[in-house]
Amino acid sequence: MNPFFSLVKLLFKAAIFFTLFAFALNNQADVTVHFFFGYHWTSPLVMVVLISFAGGLLLGILGMVPRWWQQRRAAKRAQSRPDANVPTAPKPDDSAISHGI
Repeated sequence: MNPFFSLVKLLFKAAIFFTLFAFALNNQADVTVHFFFGYHWTSPLVMVVLISFAGGLLLGILGMVPRWWQQRRAAKRAQSRPDANVPTAPKPDDSAISHGI
């Protein structure tokens, strides 16, 4: 990889990190999350956002797991029958040879 692009990639990652770090430092105020039946939870805002983000990632991954399993089973079935998936090589065209092309 080009060293210039490696440097740009590193600077981009550093910019994202420092932006998120500044966000965390600016959102240290406590917030209260109210649940049902009078339960509540008080925590810094950045923790609430982080936990919400992690929960969304977890739900997204869990939603994709059935499709992953289906694709994995299909791939295993395809590997167990290699002759069904191998395309046949085209036969050479005799007309090109006979016409001198």
